Amino acid sequence: MSNIPGIIEKQKRFFGSGATLDISRRLRALRALGAAVRANSGALCDALAQDMRRPEYEAFTGDIGVVLNEITYAIRRLRSWARPCRVATPLACFYARSYSFPNPYGVCLIVAPWNFPVQLVLSPLVGALAAGNCAVVKPSEVSANTSAVLSGMLRGCFDEAHVAVVEGDAEVSKELCSQDFDYVFFSGSSVVGKEVMKAAARRLTPVTLELGGKCPCIVDREVNVDVSARRIAWGKFYNAGQMCVAPDYVAVQREIKDRFVAALRRHIHAFYGPDPKESGDYGRIVNARHFERLRRLLDGVSVVEGGDTDDKERYVAPTIVEPVSWGDELMKEEIFGPILPVLSYDNLDWVIAEIAKRPSPLALYIFSSSRKLSRKVLASIPFGGGCVNDTLMHIIGPHLPFGGVGNSGIGRYHGKASFEVFSYQKTILDKPFFLDIPLRYPPFTALKQKIGKKLFG
Repeated sequence: MSNIPGIIEKQKRFFGSGATLDISRRLRALRALGAAVRANSGALCDALAQDMRRPEYEAFTGDIGVVLNEITYAIRRLRSWARPCRVATPLACFYARSYSFPNPYGVCLIVAPWNFPVQLVLSPLVGALAAGNCAVVKPSEVSANTSAVLSGMLRGCFDEAHVAVVEGDAEVSKELCSQDFDYVFFSGSSVVGKEVMKAAARRLTPVTLELGGKCPCIVDREVNVDVSARRIAWGKFYNAGQMCVAPDYVAVQREIKDRFVAALRRHIHAFYGPDPKESGDYGRIVNARHFERLRRLLDGVSVVEGGDTDDKERYVAPTIVEPVSWGDELMKEEIFGPILPVLSYDNLDWVIAEIAKRPSPLALYIFSSSRKLSRKVLASIPFGGGCVNDTLMHIIGPHLPFGGVGNSGIGRYHGKASFEVFSYQKTILDKPFFLDIPLRYPPFTALKQKIGKKLFG
């Protein structure tokens, strides 16, 4: 195990020297990170292929390209983000001026999961560096090949006093979370997120938790069935369904259900051919434990497409399960794999009520040509973010803050939100010496009380 306390102490000294506060130095750090990602993009794609057989296109668009966009966006806007913000000053404080400015927390911990091991390490790191922090990064040991490439890249790019990488298993993560960090950013499961928050609470350390949940997809009868099915199939089976924002299940209006399922099946064949196992565009489950969990979920269900598995290859076919009810085993936990349950409904209010009484999901997708219906769904169900008539695409750019609510997470990042989540606002009232109105000082005469009530009433 690395000398974790020593690394943190080294970073605290480095941060205390003020070395990270200069905007020009922050920009140099971001440019260095961008150059390193570009130089190592081939090695990262190869590592993702080894870990999950990720197609190169998915590896670049879903992991590497998203990070490069974040870096470019932050570099172009950092000076404006870091500028002090003037605000109004109460008349009682005349002749002062009031302003706030973002300040870095100090030494931050970033713990990342395995499913998007490049993006979910480096996107938070962009925010931490832009805000002027030091960071300790913990990649997932599950995606071991990608973790090794990331670790070598970051160690070659940054001094350990600025950005350090700590590799290891869950015990290392626990050790890290017990340390005296100034901020903790965790992406992963809700179960582990609660433990991270509990550890942080002992030191009153602020946290961001990017978690998950069962992300619903509602399909109204007023849709283009073919386009809807294509977008949902793509969103579900991207990265073999191993995404916290993948549609976990579809609730489709009963009168179009058969046409919708038939369209889903057509698009699976169009994407991956008659045997997805032979497709170079379809990934694999990350390890044997997750494979076995998914295989068990298929026991006793009604499969209308796919269902094939191969433990040697950790292969689970793109699978559609129908019919399904709300009480079935598939509906009790986040699937996090290429199994798509399809439920039928007649009454939208019933679907909304069923979703709303469950833990708040990270994402929600509504497919409908009716703006009124879409607005009703969006307003009625608590969730982190989502799409109308699409899936996944709300997370790819730096313009929309990304995060959950309730059981699916705390806090937002991406773009400016990443800068803000790794900053806190210092608020200042600046008053000169030359004007010192005696109104606030004793003795409190009747006239002072009258004026005070006018000022504050």
